[in-house]
Amino acid sequence: MDLSNSCLGEAQFPELPNFEQGKVRESYALPDGRRVMVATDRQSAFDQVLASVPYKGQVLNQTARFWFDQTEDICPNHVIDYPDPNVIIAKDLSMLPVEMVVRDYITGSTETSIWPMYERGERTLYGIEFPEGLTKNQKLPETILTPTTKAAQGDHDAPITPEEIVAQGLLSQEQWDELARISLAIFARGREVAAKNGLILVDTKYEFGLDESGAITLADEVHTPDSSRYWLASSYDQRLADGKEPESLDKEFLRLWIAGKCDPYKDPIPEIPNETIVEFSGKYIALYEQVTGLKFEHPAGDQPVGDRVRANLKSALPEYFS
Repeated sequence: MDLSNSCLGEAQFPELPNFEQGKVRESYALPDGRRVMVATDRQSAFDQVLASVPYKGQVLNQTARFWFDQTEDICPNHVIDYPDPNVIIAKDLSMLPVEMVVRDYITGSTETSIWPMYERGERTLYGIEFPEGLTKNQKLPETILTPTTKAAQGDHDAPITPEEIVAQGLLSQEQWDELARISLAIFARGREVAAKNGLILVDTKYEFGLDESGAITLADEVHTPDSSRYWLASSYDQRLADGKEPESLDKEFLRLWIAGKCDPYKDPIPEIPNETIVEFSGKYIALYEQVTGLKFEHPAGDQPVGDRVRANLKSALPEYFS
């Protein structure tokens, strides 16, 4: 695969105002209250950007589109338009400073995941009491919320309890209660749809903001392989019984590859081989097709992704492109 033509490593368009760069997305705040968000193919893990994965941005954007459509009856979302497979034009929200993380299983490899904490001997996690004797990747007795404060780029998200969120003034009690209700309802919808397509929705994170009228609005992305963990349902029970990792369709594949070669919090992360990146691209595409039931449409290979995005933005926002 020609990685150069099929990857969108960056999406900086000087014609658009108020550029901001995240780990994966570039965004532009327009003066009229809209925000242009471009999903690049950059791959992040362990709070670092590591590589560009072909079609990843398109998969993220179109998976999010599927789920925004599937959940808009539960909570309004920020989407206004999709002018390109990699682009959302959205409402520019006042973002709430907490990420709502929902979990059905005890797993994970990052510092805010509950399994590494539990394995270290901690039994009160995010204000929740956990029993003795749990094993990695098993289903929890009930769905739980493990919120984190949103970190600045380069910093780590930090665990926090609901009581601390309210006490620190990050959210009011009413806002927390509403976010908890909405998050659990969206997760339940995701779990139901995923199960119909042979997948387990293991855990996920949601971000919310307030619109111009103060209404809580779902933002950023929803149930994508960057924000969620999915396992193949057909092999889960047997692999759990055998002490093997579940078959995943998310970026845990990359986290495990890295963790097998170094301590990503202490050591330099080695360069990822092209064949590993191509394999990872295939996992993203497989997840999109299995989750949505739709066929992934590869863009024409004769035009670099960045050129196509520019052309579609020019068509959607002609006032900015001369």
